Amino acid sequence: MPRRPGHPPSRDELIGDFAALRAEGLDFWRSIDDAVFWTAPAPGWSPADNVRHLILSTRPVALALRVPRLALRALFGTAVAPSRTPAALRTAYLERLAGGGSAGGYAPRPLPPPAEPAAARRRLLERCAATLGALERAVRPWDEAALDRYRLPHPLLGRITLREMLLFTLLHFDHHRDKVAARLGIAPG
Repeated sequence: MPRRPGHPPSRDELIGDFAALRAEGLDFWRSIDDAVFWTAPAPGWSPADNVRHLILSTRPVALALRVPRLALRALFGTAVAPSRTPAALRTAYLERLAGGGSAGGYAPRPLPPPAEPAAARRRLLERCAATLGALERAVRPWDEAALDRYRLPHPLLGRITLREMLLFTLLHFDHHRDKVAARLGIAPG
């Protein structure tokens, strides 16, 4: 189904996007030289730290989608507004970052470079792909209406719909890839 500009993506589009990210979207991170992948600029995160942050922030979403719906409603209420478009969600996120928002508890703790950088990167990207696969599977049981009804808490955006959280996760991967690519002076892929 072709995308409708100005509309949030459908469940099937989101599932397809997660599958594509898992299959091909991690190639950017594989393309970075091992030494560069594990080296953090001062100040900042290494490309590896960015991937670790993406895993840390994506895993709870996959887990939350397995929580009984009644519990989600009791904990976070139901949506009071329609799900936002990708552009509106991106704008809201970038505004929060510009206002001083940070990764908070989702920031990766500093680690020394591994003894075997290539093998460690392979394992890290396998973990990332597995996390994306778990998220992709967790979305499947949700219908369109439920994605717009139930909410989850986002540390910067507040309570957002499940569809917005899934869309945010995709935008978040793009955001970190683009930041690292710009810092390294390479095409994001």
